[in-house]
Formats: sequence, structure tokens, C-alpha cells
Amino acid sequence: MKKVYEGSLWEAEVVKGLLQSEGIDCMLRDETLGAVTSPYLTSGGDVKLLVNDEDYPKAFQLVSSRGQDARS
Repeated sequence: MKKVYEGSLWEAEVVKGLLQSEGIDCMLRDETLGAVTSPYLTSGGDVKLLVNDEDYPKAFQLVSSRGQDARS
């Protein structure tokens, strides 16, 4: 699996919905940590959004074209 996005929990959930609506399976990593630490930290506590290797090119293009900050 490859990381296609990293950000706050709520942003990652929005991007996850976008990818799922396009038929791309994805999962969040560190979502519990992000939910617990985000109210207290201005940096860190980021949630990662992972996709299968074969879906990465399409997912990266979708995230980038929507103006999201795609980070790999």
C-alpha cells in the first residue's frame, strides 16, 4: 500500500470519500492518534490515507486535480 494523502482526520475523511466514490479502495492509518492529538497539537498527529499500489496513479491524480495537498 502507498500513502496518497496525509493531513488532519477530517481532511483525510473527505479525501477518502472522494476516492471511494471513484471506486478506489483505501484506508486510514493513525486515525485514532490523529483524533486524540489534533485538538492539542498544531503539527503532527497527521492521518495517512493509503491505497493499493495499482490504484496509486489514479488516486494521486484525483487528489491532485481536486486541489488537495497530495503527499507521497
